[in-house]
Amino acid sequence: MFRRSSREVRLIDKGNHIVLDNGILAVTLSKPGGLVTCLQYGGLENLLEVANRETNRGYWDLNWNEPGGHDNFDVIYGTTYNIIRESPSLVEVSFLRQYVHDNNSTMVPLNIDKRFVLLRGNSGFYSYAIYERPAGWPDFNLNQTRIAFKLRKDKFCYMAMADTKQRIMPSPEDLMPNNCEKLAYPEAVILKSPKNPNLRGEVDDKYQYSCDNRENRVHGWISTSPSVGFWIITVSDEFKNGGILKQNLTSHVGPTCLSVFHSAHFAGDALCSKFRQGEAWKKVFGPVYIYLNSCLKGAHFSRLWHDAKQQMLLEMESWPYSWPCSSDYPKAHERGTVSGRLLVRDRFFSSTMMCGTHAFLGLAIAGELGSWQTESKGYQFWTQANKDGFFNIKSVRAGEYSLYGWVPGVLGDYKLESIIKVTPGLVVNLGDITFEPPRHGKTVWEIGIPDRTAAEFFVPETNRKYVNRLFVNHPERYRQYGLWERYTEMYPTTDLIYTVGSSDWRQDWFFAHVCRIQEDGTLQPATWQVKFHLNEVNHAGVYKLRLALAASSNAAIQVRFNDPSIYKPHFDTMQTGKDNAIARHGIHGLYHLFNVDVSPQVLHEDMGQLEEQPSLQSSAHTHSTTISTLIDMELWRSKRPRSRRGRLQQCVYQYLLFEVSITSS
Repeated sequence: MFRRSSREVRLIDKGNHIVLDNGILAVTLSKPGGLVTCLQYGGLENLLEVANRETNRGYWDLNWNEPGGHDNFDVIYGTTYNIIRESPSLVEVSFLRQYVHDNNSTMVPLNIDKRFVLLRGNSGFYSYAIYERPAGWPDFNLNQTRIAFKLRKDKFCYMAMADTKQRIMPSPEDLMPNNCEKLAYPEAVILKSPKNPNLRGEVDDKYQYSCDNRENRVHGWISTSPSVGFWIITVSDEFKNGGILKQNLTSHVGPTCLSVFHSAHFAGDALCSKFRQGEAWKKVFGPVYIYLNSCLKGAHFSRLWHDAKQQMLLEMESWPYSWPCSSDYPKAHERGTVSGRLLVRDRFFSSTMMCGTHAFLGLAIAGELGSWQTESKGYQFWTQANKDGFFNIKSVRAGEYSLYGWVPGVLGDYKLESIIKVTPGLVVNLGDITFEPPRHGKTVWEIGIPDRTAAEFFVPETNRKYVNRLFVNHPERYRQYGLWERYTEMYPTTDLIYTVGSSDWRQDWFFAHVCRIQEDGTLQPATWQVKFHLNEVNHAGVYKLRLALAASSNAAIQVRFNDPSIYKPHFDTMQTGKDNAIARHGIHGLYHLFNVDVSPQVLHEDMGQLEEQPSLQSSAHTHSTTISTLIDMELWRSKRPRSRRGRLQQCVYQYLLFEVSITSS
């Protein structure tokens, strides 16, 4: 698919710039800054936006702040340039920025070594970086770091990130104030006068093109004249924060192409690394592969996408790479493997041990149950078990880890109690290990599937004025803008009531619990009710409500059983989460599991047909109790939102389980 060349790799020093050239492409880097200023390939003198300054074409950047201080955006300029290796088959160069430690410094307290590598015969180049904080350096928070490329807007108009997620994109001019209408937050707009008239009336929001780390293997842009593709290939998640379910940006209008290594998106402050008390730290981000391809005149440009996917598979076979010169990047023989089989013992579902079918298992820094999803300083290594629960975690850096995981369709998190020590070149075989879900009794009823997303619930069609046509009749229809407003449209005066046995959670359980938006913009707490039959309340038993949230954004869920008039709820999550998953079109953020003890004294035996309960309004709990058994779940907010974004406060239910365990008398 790409032009081949056996020519040696050359390094050409032009004073303020260097050029890495292998006869297929030429990469120009500023010296000593280490900014990518020009990519010459496929008949194009520069794939990067020539109208931009050289500082705004291809660069590493980060966001950081001092404790309690404001956020700082920092494009990383090297101050020292070095040739690490120069041979006919490979050139690796370094652009080092060292921290200047003085009272007047405004630099992030890190030494950052950016590396760029070009190999003979390759239609692309690699980049990685070593971030280091020696012991004793000042406190700071690392909020985000990434590599970004701004491509030529007159050439790259088609974006692709998956077989079912690719389209012609708006131009950056389409997002100018005179050409669009801003929505609830700056990133979202309605296109009013786009250059491409076929896009008129559509919503564009860069967060609509986010995806989980585990799905983010290749994404990029296509130019149709000439037929050239620009792709970022990321074959390992080991250096990304938050694990494989962490969501990040990919490509968006610019045309901009990103590789995000560390961010707080879809999670909030919990994902910002906080360095205190002189803690020493070092981490390697990458390498990632910037792959370029082209096709013959007359061939359909879709071949570029298919070729990029094939190249991604080849890169995966080569991981860990053998060529990085940094001793901080361990090669294959310096890594180990962890294997075993996960079994599930759920006595209330099956009398026999079950296989951990397609379980997700991962190694991360030792911590509490589920702590991997907010872990950002170390490395994580994940795999998915086969149908029989067997797993093999390969290419693990030497060190000590906890083993974490979960099983799709099974409630709760798994963690192996013992610490695993990984040694270079060796396999740690754990044999059979057992996961016992947090269950203590038989199921009375359940709503949803314990799979850490709300995708199985009812996701409404978007309002016609907010359509992004890419997600019409799409499996990820939750990516549409404004779905949170549909709840108020569907339940203008009353709230959702779910009756176990007759309601269907696929149609009757709205995917996100949001406040009702009043005409004046204020928020009214929304109270959802779950009604169910209990022919008999066993007073010798212990009841539990297990409430799993796939995401939460400053939401507080108050739970009351059978008596909505009481002021103090039976259970209160308190204000939870800063995921902003709904506003950013994600079906999940951080996973939360709440286990609520339910006294038999608050439950009522059913005495006939369940009678309809009037909707609970606001915080004035003045309605009388009912004889039927029900649970009231109120999304509580006591203050007026300070901005339009504040309207997006919500929680996303993932799964509800009501169970009872019978105690012996």
